[in-house]
Amino acid sequence: MAISTIPTRALSEQGINFRNLIINGDMSVAQRGTSSSGITSSNYYSLDRYQTVISSLGTWTQSQSTDVPTGQGFAKSFKMDCTTADASPSAGDYLFVRQMFEGQMLQHLKKGTSNAESLTVSFWVKSVKTGTYIVQLWDNDNNRFTSKSYTVSSASTWEKKTITFDADTTGALDNDNADSFQLRFWLGAGTDYTSGTLATTWQSNTNADSAVGQVNLADSTSNEWYVTGVQLEVGTSASDFEFLPFDVNLERCKRYFQIIGDGTSPSEFFASVSNYNGTYIFGTYRFMPEMRSAPTISSVTGTDYYAVNVNSTADTFNEVKGTDVDSRSCQIFADALVSGTAGHSGQMKTNNASAEVTADAEL
Repeated sequence: MAISTIPTRALSEQGINFRNLIINGDMSVAQRGTSSSGITSSNYYSLDRYQTVISSLGTWTQSQSTDVPTGQGFAKSFKMDCTTADASPSAGDYLFVRQMFEGQMLQHLKKGTSNAESLTVSFWVKSVKTGTYIVQLWDNDNNRFTSKSYTVSSASTWEKKTITFDADTTGALDNDNADSFQLRFWLGAGTDYTSGTLATTWQSNTNADSAVGQVNLADSTSNEWYVTGVQLEVGTSASDFEFLPFDVNLERCKRYFQIIGDGTSPSEFFASVSNYNGTYIFGTYRFMPEMRSAPTISSVTGTDYYAVNVNSTADTFNEVKGTDVDSRSCQIFADALVSGTAGHSGQMKTNNASAEVTADAEL
């Protein structure tokens, strides 16, 4: 997989060796948009590679913020803002933000062997609500985890945190493109996840040991939580944050999510197409870079949101669909019959500012 148009040698000369396992640690890429409100369920909402995982614990707005620690080189942060409070979580309620990793990306951790590596996470955090928070490593292949606490000491103040996790000599990670490993930032949890003893060393999963001591960020609509500069690296100490060129960061994110056509213009040509038999329009789209796996093709639907121009004949339709999808390319087609002449070629485009076609191969 090519991750950048910049030669590897040039990156090396800049001191970049991809020691940071986190993708988009500086929060610079937000292909899905810079803000999403009314969040009550688990999904990817704004910043690339960060999934919100929630069960009945308040309502949230998530955004890419320009509030950042001064003089550290960051321009963006990830913000969670509580808009509907839940001051008394039920036992099974939870909220955390996570990034998931392919096992084939982490074989150098040597997890599950006597030579397993320690890992250190560092990040900048800011919150109105002071107190104890939990950051967790989760081994999805072997159902194991370890959790460590950090303290937000001063309200509404950027603080840098550094946490080291011991090596785990039990449970190797699968060498594949599936979800093997996760970094989780807990923001709230019910007693099902807080009533045990915090698992500060690696152990088999026991829910009660996951987030012991975690504050409930959902207990007030005044609460906000910001994070940026997230770095997860091999070793027992944190190095300076590894800034990547924006184009490199974006290409790495596109392995998991790509926008095929965007209606912001509101008209963007995104595929060459041909008229199959006088009534059906088909085209081919090639993913750049190659995606993690065959993605799900989705489009925002609406009356006349998309259009085709084939041999000077224009037709509108409501939805773009995908078929014959693999990690490199797919066939896209209009969801409705169109006019024209079989064999004629043209272009497919968005026809409304709200139109969007995406390819999703997230873990």
